Amino acid sequence: MSSIGVVNFSSEPGSVEIREIEKPIIGEDDVLLEVANVGVCGSDLHQWTSDHSWPVNYPVVLGHEFGGHIAALGQKVSGWKEGDRVVSETAAIIDLNSPLTRQGLYNLDPTRKGFGYGVNGAMTRFVKVPARCLHAVPENLPFEQACLTEPCSVAYNAVVMNSKIKPGDRVIVLGPGTIGILCAAVARLCGAEVAIVGLEADRERLNIAQQYGCEGIVGDASAWANKQDGLGVDCVIDAAGASATLKIALQLVRPNGHITKVGWGPQPLNFSLDPLVQKNVTLQGSFSHNWPIWEKVLSLLASGTLDVKPIIGGVWELKDWHEAFDQMHSGKVVKSVLKPS
Repeated sequence: MSSIGVVNFSSEPGSVEIREIEKPIIGEDDVLLEVANVGVCGSDLHQWTSDHSWPVNYPVVLGHEFGGHIAALGQKVSGWKEGDRVVSETAAIIDLNSPLTRQGLYNLDPTRKGFGYGVNGAMTRFVKVPARCLHAVPENLPFEQACLTEPCSVAYNAVVMNSKIKPGDRVIVLGPGTIGILCAAVARLCGAEVAIVGLEADRERLNIAQQYGCEGIVGDASAWANKQDGLGVDCVIDAAGASATLKIALQLVRPNGHITKVGWGPQPLNFSLDPLVQKNVTLQGSFSHNWPIWEKVLSLLASGTLDVKPIIGGVWELKDWHEAFDQMHSGKVVKSVLKPS
């Protein structure tokens, strides 16, 4: 039995197309997941335009933000049953004996391979998922929102775990994409005063960010950064897909402040990091997420404390993937969601 899938088949720009995909054969520790919804991530777009900076196992089915119903279980899988509503983490392959995995930091295991670049992802009807990746989705949480648990977990890790933002902190987020807006929303939940910064072309996305109680700024954010005491903000979260924004972050952050870099950018920096030293600034990378973060985020989504509805720009059938990608790539929408079934 086969179904269609959105496949990234080479490193050449634009190498994505619909192909027939065979139904996966699951192992004893896997489940077969029938995908209800899958979010389009900025990394899917980067693989489509071929300006990504990570290795890809071509050809590969795209998609790592997904949820659906369990259609079949491997022989050793317990605690789940057919029909269960679930979302899946992204760490499809990990080394269970890695020191990092044993600490629960399997997201940082160097051998980790994720859905949509390392193994086949979820932009198709059925996907093979290790049972250890699963989390139960509450009945009151629709899949088109639940499939965004993954980017919400990226934001939670960046803001709560890696930035340690406190009530009353002043925070600037660079880049009003999905991750940037979600980082701003989570920072607001932490009690911070938040501004999010973008370009002229980002005005619509900045308007959406304002629904989370954030100030949207086009261009230079120096005045907002310095308005309290002239020294800059407590924390800058760099969620832009370019290296050059780190220079802006160093200008906006206060002495002894904190910068968290969550956006990918393969370009070389070509500027001095002396301000990092002079200002005594902490520069923190933030990558992916792990099991406890997913549980926290699902609680926030189910309770409505974190609402992803404002960022969802539309739901497209799988065959209309190109329009969904293009709407996001052009900045017309923050987040596109696909519906494979």
